Amino acid sequence: MSLRLRLTLLYSVLIGMIMLIFGTTVFLLVNILIINQVDDRLTAQANDVIGMARLGPDGELDRISLPPLDMNTNNYIQIWDRDRKLLTASAALRNLKEPLDSYGLVAGGPIFRENTLHGYHLRVLSVPLQMGERTLGTLQVATDLDVVDTIRRNMSTTMLASAAVAVVLAALASWVILGRALSPVEAITETVDQINRADDLSRRIPYRHQADDEIGEMVESFNQTLERLESLFTSQQRFLADVSHELRTPLTVIKGNVDLMRRMKQIDDESLASIDQEAGRLTRLVGGLLMLAQAESGKLTLNLRPVELDSLLVEVFQEMRVLAGTKVHVHLKEIDQLQVNGDRDRLKQVLLNLAANAIQYTPQDGDVFISLAKAGDQARISVWDTGPGIPPEDLPHIFERFYRAEKSRTRSRTSGFGLGLSITKWIVEHHNGRIEVESKEGKGTTFVIWLPLFKN
Repeated sequence: MSLRLRLTLLYSVLIGMIMLIFGTTVFLLVNILIINQVDDRLTAQANDVIGMARLGPDGELDRISLPPLDMNTNNYIQIWDRDRKLLTASAALRNLKEPLDSYGLVAGGPIFRENTLHGYHLRVLSVPLQMGERTLGTLQVATDLDVVDTIRRNMSTTMLASAAVAVVLAALASWVILGRALSPVEAITETVDQINRADDLSRRIPYRHQADDEIGEMVESFNQTLERLESLFTSQQRFLADVSHELRTPLTVIKGNVDLMRRMKQIDDESLASIDQEAGRLTRLVGGLLMLAQAESGKLTLNLRPVELDSLLVEVFQEMRVLAGTKVHVHLKEIDQLQVNGDRDRLKQVLLNLAANAIQYTPQDGDVFISLAKAGDQARISVWDTGPGIPPEDLPHIFERFYRAEKSRTRSRTSGFGLGLSITKWIVEHHNGRIEVESKEGKGTTFVIWLPLFKN
């Protein structure tokens, strides 16, 4: 049974129960009001008869004049003595010798009862006629409930018919409304089936109604999940393709050199140097991939402690000068004495990554600058160069794994794999900092790292 059908049945049953409770309540209230009116009329009739009762010389009921009865009232009167002998009755009951209500003759007090007599449904009031403590007889006043029964039947039929119509209308309305409300759920199911059949994560669930209801929020969340899955799947495919490409180059070089030495049947120093260089590249590649995998899985921990950024920057500056050699000029522009809470080795790795990139992509006799300054409650580390810069279309992607702006940065055998900036971004963000980049083609690139200062 579908969810739509189950909910429709549930709503219909609820409407039916509500209508049943409502109808029963209305029926009982109307019935009570009508019966109260009948009882009031019978009581007034009984009081009229009692007011006309007279006692004989022996203290028994003697003279009773029945009041004139309206022909439309359908009231009937009987008076019985204490020996259950009928003394008098209204004209319509002259031939009836049995009481209107046998139980009322022995009840001992005024009592209203409904009774069926010779096919007539009656409402009977039995009132004992007493003189002091002595009971002289019983007065019974009755009225025909035919009109009341008709009202009851009509009310019951109307209530049941209304309940049935309400249930049918509720079922139809629920079926239509639930169909529209649950259509996105069917769309979700259909989209998931299409994705499973076609492995197409680019599909999205259409939603033409307001997006601020629960279904709209669910559709939006599901579409965001699909978008993220598509991004991760695309990233994984690109990652596998990039890894395959990066592995193929050094492995091809190594295999070619091994084949060359095998053909020459002697060890060649140049081939061995090439093999060693490519093995080093593979080691760095595997190390970078391992570090990223550990970072993304949460297994890469940071040893946080107070770090003197100025001494760390001086240390990096010395290594930059050695790395730059005579190719480019390295400058330390400004340096403040600042302290942050971080992992010294990882922060040094970040600075060396940025410095190595700047030196590598800056042309001969170019300049690379590094500085450290305080900006509010943060430390600002800047690394900029006078290299060729990065095209605007490449800037949003430079922190992605294996991404390199080939137009502005010439790829060589000594170039990196596009992992350094991904690792750098992860380290900075896990120090509660951020990294920014600005670049203009032909004028150079600037990386700025913001880290919160250590508070004692």
